[in-house]
Amino acid sequence: MITKENIKDLIADIIEDKNAFIVDIKVGASNKIKIEIDSFNGFSINDCVEISRLIESNYDRDEEDFELEVASAGLSEPFKVVPQYEKNVGKEIETLTNEGIKIIGILSKVTDTDIEIEESKMVKVEGKKKKQSVIEKHTFSFDQLKSTKVVIKFK
Repeated sequence: MITKENIKDLIADIIEDKNAFIVDIKVGASNKIKIEIDSFNGFSINDCVEISRLIESNYDRDEEDFELEVASAGLSEPFKVVPQYEKNVGKEIETLTNEGIKIIGILSKVTDTDIEIEESKMVKVEGKKKKQSVIEKHTFSFDQLKSTKVVIKFK
């Protein structure tokens, strides 16, 4: 039987060599295997092919039929693991909390338990005629977050 742990063990060396990390591994009841990988340096199609070939060469389809999909983490997909947050420090993100509060700002800090977002707001400051730009810092633990993803902008 093909298991998530078997797959992790099988690809561990390649993942480490490429300075990558596993975002998600799913093994369905009908042996549909879906692997999502990301890297601090980017994860190319050739890297996905290399992992796919490694898995293909270690399982015999005559003994156990399976479907395999290896992909890099999607840019528009929500973050699933802490290294994705670490990779995107300094970038603009959109976070939705469990209470339904949406915050768009710069991901400024990531720890093992929480993140900090710097949100830029225009507010009326007493004694000033025009609104002033103010940076408001928000700290959230990972269990307070419903979803977080990178804001994609085209210039």
